[in-house]
Amino acid sequence: MERFIFEKLIEWKNSPYRKPLILKGVRQVGKTWILKEFGKRYYENTAYFNFDEHEEYKEFFETTKDVARLIQNLSMASGQKILPEKTFIVFDEVQDCPNVINSMKYFYENAPEYHIACAGSLLGIALAKPSSFPVGKVNFMQINPMSFSEFLLANGDENLMNFLKSVEDITPIPAAFYNPLCEKLKMYYITGGMPESVLMWTEARDVEAMQNALSDIIGAYERDFGKHPDVTEFPKISMIWKSIPSQLAKENKKFIYKVVKEGARAREYENALQWLADARLVHKVFRNKAPRLPIAAYDDISAFKIYLVDVGILRRLSQLSPTAFGEGNRLFTEFKGALSENYVLQALTTQFEIEPRYWSQSNPPYEVDFIIQRENDIFPIEVKSELNTQSRSLKKYQEIFGDEVKLRIRFSLDNLKIDGDVLNIPLFMADYTDKLIGLALEGRK
Repeated sequence: MERFIFEKLIEWKNSPYRKPLILKGVRQVGKTWILKEFGKRYYENTAYFNFDEHEEYKEFFETTKDVARLIQNLSMASGQKILPEKTFIVFDEVQDCPNVINSMKYFYENAPEYHIACAGSLLGIALAKPSSFPVGKVNFMQINPMSFSEFLLANGDENLMNFLKSVEDITPIPAAFYNPLCEKLKMYYITGGMPESVLMWTEARDVEAMQNALSDIIGAYERDFGKHPDVTEFPKISMIWKSIPSQLAKENKKFIYKVVKEGARAREYENALQWLADARLVHKVFRNKAPRLPIAAYDDISAFKIYLVDVGILRRLSQLSPTAFGEGNRLFTEFKGALSENYVLQALTTQFEIEPRYWSQSNPPYEVDFIIQRENDIFPIEVKSELNTQSRSLKKYQEIFGDEVKLRIRFSLDNLKIDGDVLNIPLFMADYTDKLIGLALEGRK
């Protein structure tokens, strides 16, 4: 299955400023396959080292920091050929190997001729720990679940994906493309973007196997909760995880600790929640008080919403049956549109450097689902999962912040159009939000 991250990896390989690469991503998102496939496509050979499978390799990094000796020891022990520039070196499952991670500093400083990448399932947790780390000596790259565009490619719908890429103006999408794209998006809500789940559907068309794949992935995540160094945090992490569908089913999706457990307090559960965020299993979206720069300066860190890493994981964790596919627009409207919001957030986080926020006020109650920073402008976003696209909150936001709002954005089942300063983006075009905002702004000059 083709992954768009290959384009970024090629840029990394060819960059004169290339540093050792750390590839981050949740378990079973495809990190190992991507690195092996990249090595197969763009190098003479790949030298692959799995530090979970071969723990004895860790000893090499405990006794020396000399890169030449490390390369010699690894090559002799594994029987793999390692040549400067020609070999892609992959260190996998390094999350429990601080010496391996720290060695990246010496690869960068003393042996830049070696092309090397590290990956690990809970690397976000490991990197959050206060330990020796090669600050400024590595490049980071994040691999996310497959996007809807990648899903289309995997499903054999290259024509639909190419059409979406070809859109260069804000005009309605013809029905010949619009209708099948809506149907494919419903299928994506069911499978999500985890490669194994997508594979079970796109190649085998096996719904039961797809369901089992998602269950197995969720089970693997839940077993990882036990890897928290404080055993008392395990049940708290598990309760937060299982509460997320209930949190998102509320009209007001602000995270409420008492939904996790009656009487729960923030200070009792905030470490467990942070573990999930560091592991990138959840997205933590803070409330923002005003659309001004720097955006983080206006965060209300006491109020936030929690979404899952993948819309398919959310659908499976919520125990919503795949039969919902045939029930009109139910997938778009279920859980107060939570699946649509989760899907849109996934698309936004891959396109914009700054994490999205949301905006709300309590009296009277208004809430804009997300606000994003694009260059030096901030845009409000609402996600409408039904055909009724009237938005009191977007209107109120514009009334309050006036000239600061260059464009308001609404995702819905309506067609692509611009109405005054409101850009309506069909849900299936979320992967092209950045491009469409640019086209809309250009057209309004």
